[in-house]
Amino acid sequence: MARSNNPTRLENPVQLGVIGAAHGLKGEVRVKAFTDDPLALGGYGPLHTADGRALTVAHIRPAKDLVIIRFEGVNDRSAAEALNGVALFVDRSALPRELEEEEFYHADLVGLAAFDETGESLGRVVAVHNFGAGDILEIRPSSGITRMIPFTRDAVPEIDLAEGILRIDSLAAGLDNQEAEAEEQSRSRHGFDRGARPRGPKSAGGNR
Repeated sequence: MARSNNPTRLENPVQLGVIGAAHGLKGEVRVKAFTDDPLALGGYGPLHTADGRALTVAHIRPAKDLVIIRFEGVNDRSAAEALNGVALFVDRSALPRELEEEEFYHADLVGLAAFDETGESLGRVVAVHNFGAGDILEIRPSSGITRMIPFTRDAVPEIDLAEGILRIDSLAAGLDNQEAEAEEQSRSRHGFDRGARPRGPKSAGGNR
């Protein structure tokens, strides 16, 4: 596996992709790119790992919704398999400063405070996921379970990076459904319905 002699810690890392399974026997790997054009991964120079290694793209080609990459110094399947799950970063300074309207870097969204249409706090964005059907914001409240919000204009109508906030439309985001599902799961786990009256002892007359 290719390793940098002088591991580099990026000052402001932005994740551009993640390495998946090995492809073939000659050191190629499948890579899920977070760039609008997946082939752009080959144009940023060395890509960095979280532990400071630098990986240089020797060859890149498209493959459906992924790209196939061979990194310099990764020449066999064993070395490629060792990279499975490794996230790829560049420093923010390597990215274009100006974005198109409605475009955002994942790194800029993580950490934003989330509010609903009434101004009630929902928590903060802790991650941005994509499971194949579009970006999803993971929002963690101060207590309770995290919420998954589709990153669409309807569900997230307002984003203010300068203020560090975003606003969510509860109905479009399906928050009511999520809360109902969480309540149903809680009832299933504990074996009772929180909305029902508890059954009292017969000597006390039971439920009325």
